Amino acid sequence: MSTAAKARYDGLADWYDDRFVIGSDPHQPGLPELLGPGSGPCLDIGCGTGRNFETIRASGREVVGLDYSADQLRLARTRTDGPLMVGDAAALPFADESFDTAMVMWISTDVDDFAAVLTDAARVLRPGGILIGYGVHPCFNGPHVIYNEDGSRTIHTTYRQPGWHPPAPWWGEDGIRHHIGMSHVPLAHYLNAFLATGLTLEHFLEPEGPGVPHALAVRARKPNS
Repeated sequence: MSTAAKARYDGLADWYDDRFVIGSDPHQPGLPELLGPGSGPCLDIGCGTGRNFETIRASGREVVGLDYSADQLRLARTRTDGPLMVGDAAALPFADESFDTAMVMWISTDVDDFAAVLTDAARVLRPGGILIGYGVHPCFNGPHVIYNEDGSRTIHTTYRQPGWHPPAPWWGEDGIRHHIGMSHVPLAHYLNAFLATGLTLEHFLEPEGPGVPHALAVRARKPNS
């Protein structure tokens, strides 16, 4: 998905799946309501090991998964019989207006150009189609953030630094940032990336979880004309 080499999950899929998918809730907080009922194929961009496939199916849609990591897709195949493919999230291998639904889940920190990912996701949507963005909260989660034991967060002034961040002492030794690296999209950049798609922004959500939100979700719709 047009990532720096350090951000690829090849060779880490089993570790990732064990830590973030196996034993987790079947539906991420607020995602079923944000997605709503639907039909037809739903493109899960950056699908990883298939964490959200059950949510897609429960909504009435069919899974189509794309990820930059063949290793991640190896495990995703155990969760769906639908089409899966290795591909670049910023250059999707689909024709214009191919899907009624697309999802961009937890990849803003894994790609070089998040705005380009959203632009191409909007391209493959049919008129009236919806795009779901769900992932790292730009303000309270990312390479500029320290998670404190009391549940509070410390935000460093590097918040204003977009793009890939160098490793920091607070990243820890066994977290995803240490293993994968992390790019940062400040809030203004994040919102402007959605506005630049030309989609209509319908709903924002800070999903339930810790007192300080770690995720931000967006539903946007492609105009009918």
